[in-house]
Amino acid sequence: MNMKKIAALLLIVSLMIPVTTSAAPTPGSEVVWNVQTDQKLIALTFDDGPNPVYTPQILDLLKQYQAKATFFVLGKRVKMYPAIAIREVNEGHEIANHTFDHHFLKNYPPERIVEEIRQTQEVIFDITEQMPSVFRPPGGFYNDALLQSMKEDKLTVVMWSWYQDTKDWKKPGADKIVQTVLGNVHNGDIILFHDLEGDCSQTVEALKRILPELQQRGYQFLTVSDLIAKTRK
Repeated sequence: MNMKKIAALLLIVSLMIPVTTSAAPTPGSEVVWNVQTDQKLIALTFDDGPNPVYTPQILDLLKQYQAKATFFVLGKRVKMYPAIAIREVNEGHEIANHTFDHHFLKNYPPERIVEEIRQTQEVIFDITEQMPSVFRPPGGFYNDALLQSMKEDKLTVVMWSWYQDTKDWKKPGADKIVQTVLGNVHNGDIILFHDLEGDCSQTVEALKRILPELQQRGYQFLTVSDLIAKTRK
């Protein structure tokens, strides 16, 4: 590898250093990308749902492998498919906030995004009787103003391990999704999938291979909040 490539890689790593945390999500905590742990613990996360066709299939697979996950839902889709959101909660998964309509911070002022976040909190609580404690900004965009608002609203901002973005929304093929996850997995990873509107069949097919393989390797699948709590020292 030449020096330019090494320098570029070091720059990427320096910009995305994982947050080390030793407690459960707390008000005002820093942005969490992953956690450092010697235990074989990982968190599977799904953004932009619920999807009426594919989220139930994902839930079936998670149940089959006794895996827990975190679903970063959109408020508008929770209103459209309340039974799925209720099922997520009833089966022990974490339901988390991903705004109401997936608006990006780069396109809207923080005040508008915060309004959507609070609206989504109310929708989720009204339907599931669970109040999310975790938030993920659409596209991973955030700034100091948004983080301050999340601190005030007692929401922990959780991203994903930068090397565990499956980009499944681009439909790269199940093989590519599987390769991304299995080829890069580390203890404490937060893995990014989507159960967004439309065709998520590649994600489902990939999970059919990812879940048993990681289970065979000894990994335990936790919600984001449980992953952080389990790594307290």
